[in-house]
Amino acid sequence: MTTLPSIPPLEPAPLPPESRPAVAYLLNLAEGPGRVTMRSTLGRIAESLGFAAIDDVPWHELRREHVMALRSRWQSEFAPATVNKYLAAVRGVCREAWRSGLMDGETHNRIQDVSNVKGSRLPAGRALEGGELRALFDACADGSPAGARDAAAFALMFGSGLRRSEAAGVAVEHYDRDTGAIRILGKGNKERLVYATNGGKAALDAWLAIRGDGPGPVLCPVSKGGTVDSGASITAQSLMQRLKRRAAQAKISSCTPHDLRRTFVSAALEAGADLAMVQALAGHANPATTARYDRRPEAAKAKAAQLVHVPFAGA
Repeated sequence: MTTLPSIPPLEPAPLPPESRPAVAYLLNLAEGPGRVTMRSTLGRIAESLGFAAIDDVPWHELRREHVMALRSRWQSEFAPATVNKYLAAVRGVCREAWRSGLMDGETHNRIQDVSNVKGSRLPAGRALEGGELRALFDACADGSPAGARDAAAFALMFGSGLRRSEAAGVAVEHYDRDTGAIRILGKGNKERLVYATNGGKAALDAWLAIRGDGPGPVLCPVSKGGTVDSGASITAQSLMQRLKRRAAQAKISSCTPHDLRRTFVSAALEAGADLAMVQALAGHANPATTARYDRRPEAAKAKAAQLVHVPFAGA
């Protein structure tokens, strides 16, 4: 049995708010889900170091030995991608400590030199099957404003491949009804164009006929009595809850907004779309990320394997 290395103890060394490298690191991240995720990541790293909160950790006192010990411990607990995310967060905070003069250059460089772990795991999530998608949209067709709104939301996430935060941020003035083009401000403060087409555009237009054409968020709250609050935006968390409720009504397996996005990528690739084009529509910085979203069934892989002929005489 492998013995995990102990993590060298760190003594609390409180810093004034303006000198806290973890705060500086988070503020340098784009506001949104990514920052929230990394804040949570730093919280788990703080626990690994024996501290209750991010601000309690003397990040500027970290040394390569601490990071190496953490890396070994995380490797025994988490998938490689998670370990590498944790390491990226540690490197980022230490970089801010160095920039502010709290950490010397040699220590900083030694920490930055700690390598990522190699390996991968089968991707999480799933793609919805055609019957599941039909059942999901049928569950929204209840004649209510909330049903029309939910159908539009799912159309944006599946039909246009949007993240739930992006769907929640779509404004009426960003949607061109003539072309179906939607201007999206995505991760990394990057703008891109996506498109609402066929049934997706029909669902969006049907909802806007109820909501109205006034400026503001496309997806907005609907009261139990059916009153539409066009001046407010539905939250990304609400989209998660709406999908969970509609999936239960449709009697399909549990799914998430990101599963709708994965289904978009899988369906586009299955239909023959170019990987680079799907990458652009999904707003991925790297085509490898798009490829990991591909959840086409094993039957598609088996079909692809059949395209390769093995010249064995007995075949």
